[in-house]
Amino acid sequence: MKHRGRALAPSLYTVALVLWAASAVAQDSERDRLRFIVQQQCLPHWLQAHDPAPCISVDTAGGGSSPAGFAVLADRKGGAHFLLIPTQTISGIESPGVRSSAALNYFDAAWQARDVLATAVGHTVPREAVGIAVNQLRARSQDQLHIHISCLRQSVYDALQAGAERIGPNWSAFGIAGWHYQALRIMGQQLAPANPFELLADRLPGAREAMEQFTVLVAGMRFKEGLGFVVLAGSAVPGAELLLDSGCAVAR
Repeated sequence: MKHRGRALAPSLYTVALVLWAASAVAQDSERDRLRFIVQQQCLPHWLQAHDPAPCISVDTAGGGSSPAGFAVLADRKGGAHFLLIPTQTISGIESPGVRSSAALNYFDAAWQARDVLATAVGHTVPREAVGIAVNQLRARSQDQLHIHISCLRQSVYDALQAGAERIGPNWSAFGIAGWHYQALRIMGQQLAPANPFELLADRLPGAREAMEQFTVLVAGMRFKEGLGFVVLAGSAVPGAELLLDSGCAVAR
């Protein structure tokens, strides 16, 4: 009986180890879901047949089997909510590659892709109703950079419109719903000349050393001086995705 008991122990241990490993793989694969969809489905389909499915679109630069670029995918929660995802592996806002001089401006790409909102809403969404956001490390469920494209919550829209003239070209305190952000104004119709990741790392003291703690929202604006954007950044705040509304009530 003792011998049999000793024989059972490794067996139970092995079963437990296998179950643990299977659970770990399942968790890892779930956090890699977006990367898998883009790199193993959308990108190959696009390169082989110019069919981006299951993505809405794929945009690449250069050749090879893993060119730089990005894909746009409908968020699985539905509504007017889409994701822009790099085709190459980039973990998130903390990755140095998103702010290097040679980096693609993924926020600009997300802004350029905002017309997908019209497919969900049924009409063009005004620029000042659009928000694009990236979450900080602790608030995200995926280990692949993805920028949310949606409409602003009505309360966020109202706060930005009311406080627009207080937002200047340098980071300054800005409050929304009791949360404390830093806000920055960018003038211009497009984001191509200004990479929000770079503006955060280079111009907000302490941000470069703690990028993984920051969440960022970029909202289209119509200032008295002309078209532009507001960039909101915060570390002790919820993920900026929560400032968006997939129901797009602000544009209805």
